Amino acid sequence: MLTKINSLLWEILTAQIAPSEAKWLEENGVAEPLELMTAFVAAPRFLAKRTVKPTVRQTLELNEILPGFSVEDWGIVRLSRVWLLSCLDTAKKEEYCRHIETLFDTAEMNEMVALYSALPLLEYPEKWLFRATDAVRSNMGVVFDAIALKNPYPTAHFTELAWNQLVLKAIFNDKPIHFIVGLDERANENLALTLSDFAHERWAAGRTVPAQVWRLVSKFLNEELLSDMEHLFRSKSLYDQQAAALTCHHSEYEPAKQLLAHYPDLEKNVLHHQLTWTHLEIY
Repeated sequence: MLTKINSLLWEILTAQIAPSEAKWLEENGVAEPLELMTAFVAAPRFLAKRTVKPTVRQTLELNEILPGFSVEDWGIVRLSRVWLLSCLDTAKKEEYCRHIETLFDTAEMNEMVALYSALPLLEYPEKWLFRATDAVRSNMGVVFDAIALKNPYPTAHFTELAWNQLVLKAIFNDKPIHFIVGLDERANENLALTLSDFAHERWAAGRTVPAQVWRLVSKFLNEELLSDMEHLFRSKSLYDQQAAALTCHHSEYEPAKQLLAHYPDLEKNVLHHQLTWTHLEIY
């Protein structure tokens, strides 16, 4: 996998950088580890500050190799740093991990973003679990985004507790949670109940709840959570009503189906796929 991704990232890069930049990167990609690490840090001095624009084919191919991984809207420097990390020799575990740890220990904010973005590509994934969960607690928004959004590492390696903390922080900070890889697959009852409590606190304060939150509740609807759906259906917000309709439709809880039947227009839109969770993605 790593070889394929390395080649594809290089293809994306070379289509968008100058020959002199490509030469500098290529030389450092085959350099000794300490030189490569120096290049990782020095990249902004040698590379343009532009946004990466992969083709549709490249985006699809990247997602096929590593589902959920995306470099769209990255900067050239960020992508180059991730590519350099994919060039490190992985044969000697202790030495490889020591190099990565050194970069983490000395990284400034943008270097941190590149390191967390690269986690799905790094060998020995269990070694980076502490670093990854630590990023969830970061007060730096771009660092949190690097681990939480369009990054398949958390869904593959986080415990349920760590996963729930990531999702909850994304919701609390109004992040586009549909960019969290594995969001639906890793939905769980503890998270659903916590989200219900969160909603009640918001409602009590006269505030709203992002409609996307309720997609995480469908599998776990019960009598108590069904009262939340009734609240949403009574809301003046069309988004709330649509969220309730989708949640009830995707649930196997029969009372939820019966509740949805009281709102035939919404039920029809869901059944005919004129209303999906994608329609409620507001970012």
